[in-house]
Amino acid sequence: MSTRVLIVGATSAIAEALARRYAAQGATLFLAARHTERAAAIADDLRVRGAAMVEVGAYDATVPDRAEALVAAAWEALGGLDVALIAHGSLPDQAACAASAALTRRELEVNLISVIDLLTPLASRMQAAGCGTLAVIGSVAGDRGRQSNYVYGTAKGALAIFLQGLAHRLAPAGVRVLTIKPGFVDTPMTAAFPKGPLWASPDRVARDIQRAIARGTHICYTPWFWRWIMLVIRLIPAAIFHRTQL
Repeated sequence: MSTRVLIVGATSAIAEALARRYAAQGATLFLAARHTERAAAIADDLRVRGAAMVEVGAYDATVPDRAEALVAAAWEALGGLDVALIAHGSLPDQAACAASAALTRRELEVNLISVIDLLTPLASRMQAAGCGTLAVIGSVAGDRGRQSNYVYGTAKGALAIFLQGLAHRLAPAGVRVLTIKPGFVDTPMTAAFPKGPLWASPDRVARDIQRAIARGTHICYTPWFWRWIMLVIRLIPAAIFHRTQL
């Protein structure tokens, strides 16, 4: 039986790279995205690459009450799920958020609340089935609040705590929860940023995610060196940290 995979935010660069890897293994996939035409084009490519079946569904993280219907549609289309990857998100303008509570709320809803909306029905279904992996793309930004991106970091940090609790709840049922913490990734969302040696390609990150899912690990820093970079950042005393421009 082929692996049954739901990918939400399927048009993101990391999600597409991971979908290609699963397609090459003959997986069945359900791609959920806001831009369904782009998702349909990706689906055509995945079929050529070896996917046993690919379905496409519409999902907009800014529209409440769509999550449960999406999960039900994917579950029915694939006959259950082995892996659910939630990959959607937005990278807010920190300066604009600092000046607008409404914009800050909207970014928290996209990067945190909408993900919890999806995880809740997914967790219930997988718990009842007694198997499956919930994988969620967070960020190293959630490891310590920094002036340069603390709204985004707040969403990812809160999400990491939610996933810790969810993993604790679902472990007895045999359901695994994976928190993915990428560092800098060269994607369209970060196209305006100058690149350096710490940046990774979407395919490198996708490879690490697939390995982490296969191994059943709970936290995946990708590339691996971000685990140690963030350990150092977390350990910097506040009196010193507050003098930096991180």
